[in-house]
Amino acid sequence: MDKISALGLLIGVLAIVGGQILEGGHVGSLSQPTALLIVLGGTLGAVMLQSPYAAFMRGMRMVKWVWFPPVVNHLQLIQQVSSWSQISRREGLLALEAVMNQLKDDFARKGLQLLVDGAEPERLREVMEVEINTFEDEMRLSAKVWEAAGGYSPTIGILGAVMGLIHVMENLTDPSKLGAGIAVAFVATIYGVGLANLVFLPMANKLKAHIARLVVQREMIVDGLVGIANGDNPRIIESRLKGYIF
Repeated sequence: MDKISALGLLIGVLAIVGGQILEGGHVGSLSQPTALLIVLGGTLGAVMLQSPYAAFMRGMRMVKWVWFPPVVNHLQLIQQVSSWSQISRREGLLALEAVMNQLKDDFARKGLQLLVDGAEPERLREVMEVEINTFEDEMRLSAKVWEAAGGYSPTIGILGAVMGLIHVMENLTDPSKLGAGIAVAFVATIYGVGLANLVFLPMANKLKAHIARLVVQREMIVDGLVGIANGDNPRIIESRLKGYIF
């Protein structure tokens, strides 16, 4: 579990609630189901209208990456590519076919298949980079679902505030209903701005960071396979791949 994500969210919420208490307010005044419904429902509808179905569903599934990020072990990958290079150097490229059949990673398996089939280094890189670019574009489009939510949420919060004020104006003759309307008005704005800046936008940026790590992993695989195709020394390949780690 990504503990820093949970800790960051906890600190943000506690800071807001703590500030409310220090100012002499009541925590219960921040609890307005109507305002939350307006902000969440309106934001969800706007994001669904903007996003293609596949990107929207993939973006929903990617939420778990915020708490349980995809496993990316660059050092282990370097060792793996280095072992492929050594096998190729000792037994030839066709020996990598046995290795290829044991891989679970479709991207690496496709690269090894091209290598075993005798693809030229530049052609191999060209084919694999097209797949990397497609993967990155699709993943970033999915992450933008949450970025879009962060953009719409404050505006929907203002919409909720206006609705609350309209409710207040309609009940000026009944003072007992004024408090609820004013509460919804201001709390809706808090929900809209708070969710955007404490949840949606940070989540989008976190997902983009994980996507960048996955793209680097694929670039390392391509670089290693091209090195093997060129007949580079395994140590040179390993040294070059270590340059991706910082």
